[in-house]
Amino acid sequence: MLRIVKDNAKSIHSPSKEVEMPLSAEDKSLLDEMLKYLYDSQDPAFREKNPKIREGIGLAAPQVGVNKRMLVITYPNYDEKKTKTEYQLVNPKIVSNSIKKCYLEGGEGCLSVDQPHPGRVYRDFKITVKAYNALIGSNVVIKAQGYDAVVLQHEIDHLDGILFYDHINTKNPEMEIPGAIAV
Repeated sequence: MLRIVKDNAKSIHSPSKEVEMPLSAEDKSLLDEMLKYLYDSQDPAFREKNPKIREGIGLAAPQVGVNKRMLVITYPNYDEKKTKTEYQLVNPKIVSNSIKKCYLEGGEGCLSVDQPHPGRVYRDFKITVKAYNALIGSNVVIKAQGYDAVVLQHEIDHLDGILFYDHINTKNPEMEIPGAIAV
């Protein structure tokens, strides 16, 4: 099982290197391991047997000690089709974003951060991301908004050595941005 690097480690605050393409078998194997970690973390029976494991929906390579621009995301969409949002992204890049901001009403959390950090983490409400999705073996353009955009931005931040609490206004953690949407 992978070990999660905590926010007191210098490496988690360092920018990651681009991944050489085509994707190596070693990098694909790491992405598969990271996705399995998230599957396990979302299984209540697994968490009961492994109480130190916290549930996660996203994981970036720096969080498992590899400073490469790779991340995985998986979570259910609560729609009538019971679909799932799932990616294994390599070299993701945000290529456009909205002026409109949003934030998670309950605040953000992170597998690498054990201490609570109350405050609003403002993100772009809409983003477009270009990346290689190793799950399907091709380049993709992802247009995301609201919750999906927040999750992508959170994980891409990890690749730049940025943690969610770096976005919280230290003087006024609950500062309101007019027009920002709570998601």
